[in-house]
Amino acid sequence: MIPFSPPHIDQKVIDAVIDTLKSGWITTGPKTKLFEKNLSAYTGCKSTLCLNSATAGLEIMLKWFGVGPGDEVIVPSYTYSATANVIIHCGAIPVFVDTEDDFNISISAIEKAITKKTKVIMPVDFAGYPCDYDEINDLVNRQDIKTLFKPMTNEQKLLGRIMILSDAAHSVGGIYKGKKTGCLTDVSVFSFHAVKNLTTAEGGAIALNFPAPFDNDEIYKHLCIKTLHGQNKDALAKMQKGNWKYDIVEAGYKCNMTDIMAAIGLVELERYESDTLPKRKHIFELYTKKLSQYAWAQIPEYATDIKTSSYHLYPLRIKDINEETRDRIIQNIFDADVSVNVHFIPVPMMSFYKSLGYDIKNYPKTYDNYSREISLPVFFDLTDEQVNQVLDAVINAVEKNIQ
Repeated sequence: MIPFSPPHIDQKVIDAVIDTLKSGWITTGPKTKLFEKNLSAYTGCKSTLCLNSATAGLEIMLKWFGVGPGDEVIVPSYTYSATANVIIHCGAIPVFVDTEDDFNISISAIEKAITKKTKVIMPVDFAGYPCDYDEINDLVNRQDIKTLFKPMTNEQKLLGRIMILSDAAHSVGGIYKGKKTGCLTDVSVFSFHAVKNLTTAEGGAIALNFPAPFDNDEIYKHLCIKTLHGQNKDALAKMQKGNWKYDIVEAGYKCNMTDIMAAIGLVELERYESDTLPKRKHIFELYTKKLSQYAWAQIPEYATDIKTSSYHLYPLRIKDINEETRDRIIQNIFDADVSVNVHFIPVPMMSFYKSLGYDIKNYPKTYDNYSREISLPVFFDLTDEQVNQVLDAVINAVEKNIQ
């Protein structure tokens, strides 16, 4: 059976974890701090905080900005539930908007959804393909949009407009107009979950990039406290001679990254540009070369003059089919011992969100994309021979069901 997305665990990773275990420092420590520094250098952002998940990073940034009951946060209807769940946790209201043909959030739909209650917009770089950040940034800086904004906290007053919180869970290494994701807007949040291009088993990072007069290093220091119980010293600081005494300055959270996780991340980041991205790009190109020969295949957009994907997902769509046919095709692919997936079941289709009154009928492009989408395997150890097996299984399954 060809798996969908196993992690790339080789001897380098194993050795790095063993080295950390033997060091005696396995929670947040020197390797986590080094990983943060290296991520900032790689992405070009101003400061980076590593955490135990991207979900934690999204929620912490909403909390930091003062998002609460009655506030609205605009999100694409085509995303994973985490993007919306964190808004619910804050007591705020997710405002779903439709997406475009490239799976990313519609700028015109964002504009129509903005109200005086809007505090944050959360674009999602679907499959690793960056959103149109210049257009989103320009929108929130437009004077008529800024006039609608009603700041309630010091952070909101200092920014003076809607905050852009990019869900960049998929897009480490993605490029937009010559810049990497992480430095494209106010703040971006990456995921290092087991199935991601760059993994730390679990984990995530907040890439801070706020404009002046914000001090991103000071925000980093505050977030370190907020994400460790509100404690004003972490374990590394308390280990210094005579520095044991600490204080709790707020009722914080517990979502720090460990050095065991960071050890994996350091190895993966070091070889990301030289090994990981080229291999994933190679797999994408093999899929595209073969599937482009078939009229029924809608090839995903993953590279243009201004955008390059991180090659996280290959979201193939089958033209002129419905959801039921797509599901039969998937079953036939599995029957050929090939694992595929669907990214994602749109959030408004989930029971919890339907119970709140959301209806997928209000997001027709999202549903159309979802109903015809099949994600093909993309992972470092996938061989060319296995790619051909995947292609044979997909082509046979599709042609069996569309004739």
